[in-house]
Amino acid sequence: MKEQWMVYTKKADFEGIAKQFGISPVTARILRNRDVEGEEAIRLFLDGELKDCPEPYRMKDMEKAADILLDKLLQEKPIRIIGDYDVDGVCATYILYKGLKRLSAKVDYDIPHRIKDGYGINQELIKKAWEEDIDTILTCDNGISAREQIAYARSLEMTVIVTDHHDVPFLETAEGRIEQLPPADAIINPKQRACGYPFKGLCGAAVAYKLIRYLFDRTGVHGEELSPFIEAAALATVGDVMSLQGENRILVKEGLKRMANSRIVGLRQLIAVSGVDPHALSAYHLGFVIGPCLNAGGRLDTAKKALELFLSEDEAEAGRLALELKELNDIRKEMTLHGVEQAEEFLQSEGMMDLPVYVIYLPDCHESLAGIIAGRIREKYNHPVFILTDGEHMVKGSGRSIEGYHMYEALVECQDLLENFGGHPMAAGLSLRRENVEMFRNRLNGRAKLTEADFIPKRWIDVPLPFSHVSEALVEELARLEPFGNGNPKPAFAQKDLRIRRLDTLGKTGNVVKMTLVDASGRAMEAVMFNGGDELKAQLQERYGGKIECASLNVIYALGINEFNGVRSLQLTIQHWELK
Repeated sequence: MKEQWMVYTKKADFEGIAKQFGISPVTARILRNRDVEGEEAIRLFLDGELKDCPEPYRMKDMEKAADILLDKLLQEKPIRIIGDYDVDGVCATYILYKGLKRLSAKVDYDIPHRIKDGYGINQELIKKAWEEDIDTILTCDNGISAREQIAYARSLEMTVIVTDHHDVPFLETAEGRIEQLPPADAIINPKQRACGYPFKGLCGAAVAYKLIRYLFDRTGVHGEELSPFIEAAALATVGDVMSLQGENRILVKEGLKRMANSRIVGLRQLIAVSGVDPHALSAYHLGFVIGPCLNAGGRLDTAKKALELFLSEDEAEAGRLALELKELNDIRKEMTLHGVEQAEEFLQSEGMMDLPVYVIYLPDCHESLAGIIAGRIREKYNHPVFILTDGEHMVKGSGRSIEGYHMYEALVECQDLLENFGGHPMAAGLSLRRENVEMFRNRLNGRAKLTEADFIPKRWIDVPLPFSHVSEALVEELARLEPFGNGNPKPAFAQKDLRIRRLDTLGKTGNVVKMTLVDASGRAMEAVMFNGGDELKAQLQERYGGKIECASLNVIYALGINEFNGVRSLQLTIQHWELK
């Protein structure tokens, strides 16, 4: 695919910033590229701690929700938490359940089944709670879009508290957008227009954590008991692909520190069966190793299995559950590969490759995999993608977007065709009737204001960095910018006109290559490329007959340290490349 390499050109006094904070101008430039500006913002990014996070009471309805819950505790009224089936929903349910149990609440939980119940609270779950004499429903990671469902619960004289982080539904009018809030007794969601909480990007589990922290503050529970909840909020933040800036960055940093000696037995066991060193955990492991195992329960079985893992206090039981979830995730990986192949075949056979928005209908695809497959197709073709599949009662789907296409707002414009929907600018979920699929596809594409330029992926370069500026000290300094992820990608450097001195193939498939690259001054650096090695070798063969010394290579790379047999050496990880 054609790519556009872009160098950030944001301006600042990099030398002054470097001197003030004891960092290099390279690191100062990267901070500016992440839009971290001003003395306080830079300090928080480099050295922020939990005490720097805004107080929970600043969230709208936080005090009201706490008053209601504390009153229910005193009256020994039964409370039911209704969560969600992904890693964020599981972690949020865990936090609320364990936190309320610590306060001696009469509390239980229910998590919707992805296929039988669908996303979020529904009338059947409410009816079931009412029939079981539940007094109060407390949602987490859902509820903000459930106006009718919550109205039904209120008609049964149940108390409802919503904790959520998703975008608030709205109605477009001549006077502007009007929020469509559910009629709950209290709504904690920083994205409400009337909420004064300064950081809007929390995940559902982080919102739940703020509520429990406030309740602990009100009841005198020692703050040290929040430690496992910080771990869970950190895992959910990465797993739900939230931006790793602001408060999220602090939560993840603090959570990773605690996970090295986690107080959550199930998390310790899951880290162990995944083969990850707990003392070398990174956001990458949370997002691509640990999180997917927790999600696999909700995708192919029940999310309650992941929650049971987190609630287990028995090492043997937790080990068994962790292994089951890992095995489910391995099955999920195979199913995903098959689904991606089917999606590509659909696009090509239906002649839809040139449409701005890909709406791919795969009736036999497991509906729990729709979002993952949509993400893979989006990554490959850089188009907004919806994967639709047959659910139990109707067609269900998940979408993944690109820059410049607000997916949730696009669904709002199609809401008359949809039975249910929700999401963010970059991801969304929906359900609709089979007969509306074609109209849905046509309307999305008819209203999409995307140009060909939007479909060319941009590869952003932080700093063009010659090999002469690369050092172990710089690599160690860059570690202060971790955790890396959405909103704070690993720093990307670039170098042009490199010669290949040596190229070795690694791995079973030959897709991994290790090279020695030499710049114009003659300085050599070791480099590894984990993906695309077969394509590079094919192009070298086509253009130069395999004579690698004749090739000239431009690369975008990340910096790291390779340790082998006790020897440390600088190593580039090539992220993107082009032959000249």
